[in-house]
Amino acid sequence: MIYLDSAATTLEKPQAVSARTAWAMTHLASPGRGGYGAGMGAAELVYRVRERAAELFHVGDPQRVALTSNATHGLNIAIHTLVPPGGTVVISGYEHNAVTRPLHAIPGVKIRVAAGPLFDAGGVYEAFQREITAGVDAVICNHVSNVFGFIQPIGPIAALCRERGVPLIVDASQSAGILPLDLEGWGAAFIAMPGHKGLYGPQGTGLLLCGGEAQPLIRGGTGSLSASQEMPDFLPDRLEAGTQNVCGAAGLLAGMEFVARKGTEHIHAHERRLACRMMDRLARLSGVTVYRGEYQSGLFSVVVDGMDCEDAAEALARRGIAVRAGLHCAPLAHHSAGTADTGTVRFSFSAFNRADQADRAAEALGGIVKDGKKAW
Repeated sequence: MIYLDSAATTLEKPQAVSARTAWAMTHLASPGRGGYGAGMGAAELVYRVRERAAELFHVGDPQRVALTSNATHGLNIAIHTLVPPGGTVVISGYEHNAVTRPLHAIPGVKIRVAAGPLFDAGGVYEAFQREITAGVDAVICNHVSNVFGFIQPIGPIAALCRERGVPLIVDASQSAGILPLDLEGWGAAFIAMPGHKGLYGPQGTGLLLCGGEAQPLIRGGTGSLSASQEMPDFLPDRLEAGTQNVCGAAGLLAGMEFVARKGTEHIHAHERRLACRMMDRLARLSGVTVYRGEYQSGLFSVVVDGMDCEDAAEALARRGIAVRAGLHCAPLAHHSAGTADTGTVRFSFSAFNRADQADRAAEALGGIVKDGKKAW
């Protein structure tokens, strides 16, 4: 199988990820719950995860790195903290349901969409300039679109938020481990990310980088201030009720160490090179629309004329090519790009993909298009 669905989850991981995850299952206990070796070892491991994340993403205090179950979990915490009932929030036109569904669940919330053309960083920035006005409670923007790979201008948007005194939530689901992230430099209130995508950790892991105060989404035991019936007022305990996913954290640490060794610049360049190689080949096919632009990561989408996107993905699967098709849990992004009626077929690369795999996938889609035309 040629796996080109790393925007959903990276399937091939560094060997150390599974090895450390398995080791933790039989050697580490619950962190912060006991002074014996297995408990202390778990606490040390979790703190090392915070330290490594703080180094990678420019967080001044490792205690401001909270462990979550995924990016969606972290985004819900951030939204719960900053957007009150009846509040006003500005989002980009490329947000995932992990942002829009929690917002729609808030009574009376007013959502403004900073709608900018696909791959037009300047247009997106101008849209945020128009929409961020007095009375806005928060701005939410993904760093990279999970459908089109559009790299949004987070740096300028963050500067605009600082200038206008509006807290910023960044969804780094498609950029963590691939592009530089800078909590302190951006002055963001929160940056949420999964552990199982570009950080190469196990599923069920994520991180929330906290630039300021945060409100707990769930409440329970923390191993600290146990006599109180209120959640601790300090991070990360305030956000981590219950036992953390220690086994997942062990694998996540190995994944982050892999990213640190490789370097995000190298990883992004590799993924982008493969995506461009494949897009160049697909652009020669009649009846295939390739969505590409200057500001793009190592993932992209296509539409095959006259063929349902799910059918195209199924045909690729029969040829051993694993991709994602449909609306990708991001109907807003499809509305912004004009693909809501058709959906798209998405190809996404990782540090472990090779040039020959990109070529074989392009050849496979070319064969599908050719066979489809015969049927027409």
